[in-house]
Amino acid sequence: MTASDEPSTPTRRRPVLAVVVVVILAVDAILLAWTEMAWLTIRTEGTGFPLPLSALVAAVTTPLLVLAADAAMPRSAALFAPLGTWTLTVVGAGLWSPAGAGVLPPDWRAVLLLAAGVLPALVVGMRRPGRYDPLPPTSGPVRHESGDG
Repeated sequence: MTASDEPSTPTRRRPVLAVVVVVILAVDAILLAWTEMAWLTIRTEGTGFPLPLSALVAAVTTPLLVLAADAAMPRSAALFAPLGTWTLTVVGAGLWSPAGAGVLPPDWRAVLLLAAGVLPALVVGMRRPGRYDPLPPTSGPVRHESGDG
């Protein structure tokens, strides 16, 4: 190994590690989607009223997954990988299964789970500071002109 090979090795490993982290976050999103769908049917004991606490969990966890993906691969579309896998899992498994109907209840709780998972994550993903800068940062020295003359 020569001295010129050493600086390129860490830069080559970092993107691979970032991709692995984003893939793990996407798998975590799938597992969270299944868990949230399973717990969506909880009801109160006394009255039997639906208690969709998993929608609250989705409203907290999907934005966190988006932020984690953005931290792993900043300024890329990878931040939407966990949100996309979560949404596809909820819609796919929630509406269709080999036995017929999916696992989502056919009422307002399914809509609440989808909205609580998707909307906060979209807001967080689109409002990241510096996400869509119109111009790339300059590498040279910054020149400030004063009006004093």
